[in-house]
Amino acid sequence: MQKDQLFTRRRMLLAGAAALGAAGTAGAVLAGGAEDSPEAAAPPAPGPRARQAPGPSAFRLQPLTGYGPPRAAPHRLRVRTEPLVRMPGRGRRMTLTFDDGPDPAYTPHVLDTLARYDVRAMFFVCGQCVAGHRELVARMADDGHVVGNHTWTHPVLTSLSRGRIRDEMKRTSDVIEDACGERPQWFRAPFGAWDRTVFRLGAEMGMEPLGWTVDTTDWMLPGVRTIVRRVEAEAAPGAVVLSHDAGGDRSQTVRALREWLPRLLDSGYRMTVPKWRV
Repeated sequence: MQKDQLFTRRRMLLAGAAALGAAGTAGAVLAGGAEDSPEAAAPPAPGPRARQAPGPSAFRLQPLTGYGPPRAAPHRLRVRTEPLVRMPGRGRRMTLTFDDGPDPAYTPHVLDTLARYDVRAMFFVCGQCVAGHRELVARMADDGHVVGNHTWTHPVLTSLSRGRIRDEMKRTSDVIEDACGERPQWFRAPFGAWDRTVFRLGAEMGMEPLGWTVDTTDWMLPGVRTIVRRVEAEAAPGAVVLSHDAGGDRSQTVRALREWLPRLLDSGYRMTVPKWRV
């Protein structure tokens, strides 16, 4: 009698296990869809990996400035003895440069004119002006222009100590990077006042020195016609044109640019900026 009861219990347990197994298989088929479909059988394509927040211990190991790689030191350049005054390239190419900005009264008009003719230029900005108008420097970079360093307060660098020169240049590079995300790779000394110390410090900070070949003398307010005639008369392949978008009344600069830029473009000139990275 006891053997019969044990046998009956075993049969009931085996039957229950089989039923559960069948139910599990049916559930898997319903959840997964048609098993004979290649699309259903293929695993999903991997998507972008989400950034994981650091654990409690990671906060003690990471610097407070962020979780990205440390900022690379600027590439050490050769120390020049004179500024570059011509850009490489073939054909009728010129480079337009604007100093002393940004200025909310004039810089937007210059940027608008350049955008109208799809032209890129170089803007050598002063740090103290950038500090109050970072949005204009951000627009320069967004429009594809090159933003260069023109010191913080526009002093005659050759009259300053090495420490003062370095501070003028470094503070400006810092605020430019804060405004547009990149440190400047070009530098222009105010008033064209260069010496060995200026060249060396610029190279140490990863910046090439740039001069000019065509001076519009717009800072002297000579009149729109004079500015236009000077640019058109001195235009040449490889020329670097110096203008100003700040530092005083620059309405003549804005009006002259609207005249001579389309004329030079119509005559076959192309306005270019440096393509290489230091």
